[in-house]
Amino acid sequence: MAIGEPQTLPDCLRQQARQRPHAPALRHKRLGRWQVLTWQQVVEQTEQLAAGLTQLGFAPGDTLALVSHPRTEALLLSLAAQWAGGVAVPLDPHLGDAALDDIVRHLAPRFAFAEDDRQLDRLLTRVPRVIDANPRGLPGHPHAWVTDYGALHAPSPAGFSPAAQPHGEAFTFLRAEAPGELAEQRFTHAALVREARHVAATERLHAGDEAFAARAFAAAAQARYLIAPWLLAGFRLNFPESLATRDNDRRELAPTLVAGTRETYARLAQLVDDRLPGPHTWRRKLLASSQSRRSGPLTRAIAWWLVARPLREVIGFSRTHAALVTGPALNDSTAALFAALRVDVHAWPETGAWQRVASRADALPLRNHPQAAQPAY
Repeated sequence: MAIGEPQTLPDCLRQQARQRPHAPALRHKRLGRWQVLTWQQVVEQTEQLAAGLTQLGFAPGDTLALVSHPRTEALLLSLAAQWAGGVAVPLDPHLGDAALDDIVRHLAPRFAFAEDDRQLDRLLTRVPRVIDANPRGLPGHPHAWVTDYGALHAPSPAGFSPAAQPHGEAFTFLRAEAPGELAEQRFTHAALVREARHVAATERLHAGDEAFAARAFAAAAQARYLIAPWLLAGFRLNFPESLATRDNDRRELAPTLVAGTRETYARLAQLVDDRLPGPHTWRRKLLASSQSRRSGPLTRAIAWWLVARPLREVIGFSRTHAALVTGPALNDSTAALFAALRVDVHAWPETGAWQRVASRADALPLRNHPQAAQPAY
């Protein structure tokens, strides 16, 4: 590794802010409008959030659990926890209460982020300090152990440099294997930065790319194939307004980088199928014949301009040059359809050292007994 190259995710963030401070880094759709944060704003907000966490007592090695769908606040808080030397643990909002209890027993986190009132109520009985996303801008929650996300930002002291270490943990991901049994993956900063370099080089990612983050925030592939490459390559990362609007938002953006699972691509293939007429119509036959080795250049050209190109626009792939599928590969029918649309889907394994861990029955969740928090600086 060359001297001066970033070795942690906060290092990557600070490098982007130095190199392109006014370039758009994050966009999130709210009430039908795209809200934009530049790289300078991202690094400033991350540093302020890290200072706010530290004032609450968050210390190097601490864990921040985040129960959220993909959203700007959850991502910035993850980076802030890492900036402060801690570990971000994204959790699926659809986790059942029993699985959430197992995870809390295992991690014993003192801090958590809740994306809405339902998650806030669940976490209040399990974690000492809960950060409330408060997406509607309502008055702060009356509970003394709830901190409003908007009030968490604190002026950072002079010289408040990132505490993250290259071989320190950046993200931990957990899944329920059985009642009382979990599996976890832990990723260090060094491992994520190293893999991000490989992904960026292989997929030819650059600062001009547009990425679309619609898949689960609590998936390891999100950190490995979107968040870490975003910080390293400096492209724009876009969050949809909601899962219900993700297809319209993707079509509006026409991202150049799309990462999803086999199920993601199967759902998009169904969108394409719904837009095509019956099985024996000329459009379907033309699209199918264009994939035959016997088809000539004229047939392929007609199929592209009359059928494939418009269908790529329908699903928001008109500019996509990097289409990634993580985990199991596409099934044959989905793969054939995307090949007909001239979308080269690259498979990236969702491999990793999943380790089975038993939840600690002796470490019951901390319920309504927050530890006293003293500023660490």
